[in-house]
Amino acid sequence: MHEAPRLSQLAETLVGSEIVRMNGEIRQRMEAGHRIFNFTIGDFDPQLFPIPAELEEEIVFAYRRHLTHYPAGEGEPDLRRAIARYIADRQGLSYGLDEILVASGGRPLIYTLYRSIVDPGEKVVYPVPSWNNNHYVHLVGGAHAAVVTTAGNRFMPSTADLRPHIADAVLLALSSPLNPSGTTFTREGLQEIAEMVAEENRRRPAGAKKLHVMFDQIYWQLTHKGAEHVDPVSLCPALRDCTVFVDGISKCFAATGVRVGWAMGPAHIIARMKSILSHIGAWSPMPEQMATSRYLLQKGSVDPFLNRLRRDLYERLDKIHKGFQQLRKDGLPVDSIVPQASIYLTVNIDLKGRTTPDGQVLHTQDEVTAYLLDKAGLALVPFHVFGMDRSEAWYRLSVGTVKMEEIRDMLKRLKEALKGCA
Repeated sequence: MHEAPRLSQLAETLVGSEIVRMNGEIRQRMEAGHRIFNFTIGDFDPQLFPIPAELEEEIVFAYRRHLTHYPAGEGEPDLRRAIARYIADRQGLSYGLDEILVASGGRPLIYTLYRSIVDPGEKVVYPVPSWNNNHYVHLVGGAHAAVVTTAGNRFMPSTADLRPHIADAVLLALSSPLNPSGTTFTREGLQEIAEMVAEENRRRPAGAKKLHVMFDQIYWQLTHKGAEHVDPVSLCPALRDCTVFVDGISKCFAATGVRVGWAMGPAHIIARMKSILSHIGAWSPMPEQMATSRYLLQKGSVDPFLNRLRRDLYERLDKIHKGFQQLRKDGLPVDSIVPQASIYLTVNIDLKGRTTPDGQVLHTQDEVTAYLLDKAGLALVPFHVFGMDRSEAWYRLSVGTVKMEEIRDMLKRLKEALKGCA
């Protein structure tokens, strides 16, 4: 057997999306007739959570107007004006058109931001678990400073966690609400982090590269009961000249396939991101841009949709959380963290060291994950996918594709699988 031809070091060392790989395996099982409770993918079932009807109508209208040519490289002016107004009205943040960049969702914006700031060998600080920061650091050849967080702080980083790593870092990657945990920063916690960054930048000599902040807030409009969304620039205006927000419609309007995202930040960073994006060509399609520009300003449609989506998501998250807490009260080795935002619930299933009904000892968490899929039909994303150690018993559970009537059956099968382990 011949060895495969050598390719670039990046191509040969980059790990592809484990969630995509997992879903491929799950689909094969489902096609083979297995009943799987697939709580892995951070997406929405359009039959359960369709995009807003008014947005759909605007998209169709744009295509019928034959708006199918190249969009402006930085995003259509109408859309950037609508974004600026929307963010000003709802977050109290003020950004000009040259401080907003539109792309086909958040991923190309995150990549171009990393490329614009991080040189090979420069340090990037990011908490784990967190979505894909480990891969983006690898893509740009940066130095990893992965800060491990704990369940005691709902997997949100604190100043105490971050401070030891920032002295020579060029980028601090933060996200709230956090994927995978579905939790948020407290006002006090983020205020302290923001002030720490401002202090660090004041300490650096003139001409030195600043410590920049990427603040991914793609889920910010999906906060649930008792949770508050806060951002570093509102809490500490001094961070405005070093912070770039990543946002978009993918999650808040259940529009993951529509591909409209935006970044907001200092004009000089946005301009560099635009230059990199121009060579990638990951622009948001013109019809979707024009449709979004018109929809964002329809407050009478947007607010009812958001209220309904939050209600339906929280109903699922809360029901599963209460189910896990009941299993815990029954003495079974599970736990969960109160859902605060997004479509995710953090759950813990710790069967390591136990013996299955067929006599297999579950020595590793990977074996636990496989057992849950085989015996309970439960597919979850382990936190090691988000940078944690493979031994961790924490998982991300996503409810964007979950029918309410499935939850009872899932909990029943899980209970049986748990009770079957001695």
